[in-house]
Amino acid sequence: MSDKPGNDEAADLRRLAADVDGVVDKAARTVDLGRRGFVISLLVFVLIVAELLPWVGPYSGWQVLLGQGGVAIPRLFAATSTGFGVLASALALTTRRWWLTWVCAMGGWFASVDGLLAVWSQQSSTAGGVHGDGPGIGLALALGIMIVLAGTWMRTAWSRN
Repeated sequence: MSDKPGNDEAADLRRLAADVDGVVDKAARTVDLGRRGFVISLLVFVLIVAELLPWVGPYSGWQVLLGQGGVAIPRLFAATSTGFGVLASALALTTRRWWLTWVCAMGGWFASVDGLLAVWSQQSSTAGGVHGDGPGIGLALALGIMIVLAGTWMRTAWSRN
């Protein structure tokens, strides 16, 4: 018997090497969410609940998103918090793509700044001709959730080796 592998054994080794390379490539593109995935899911759920609570006067977050609140800055926050906080987070949780964790992290911080400005605009006197009555409970809750969500996504994005 010969110690050199035959053609069948060499073909099997090439297929095995290709399979291993495929698994390594997939692992390099994905992120293991672990316990953070559950925490992020809960935060997204609470953010959705915050969209149902009052933001600007009697208008809830989803109404502000659709333009019924009449104020531009809370509307921008409603769009960015829904886009990055809910939709992008759901996509990142589902696909576990590493680059999406960075999109959620950076977008979350952008939305957090928008939220801070939205709260400020509701506390300002006659800014832009619209006097705010103060931020609603939903707006304040959404801001807090977006800050925590952005931080969690940032830790998740940096956790990849």
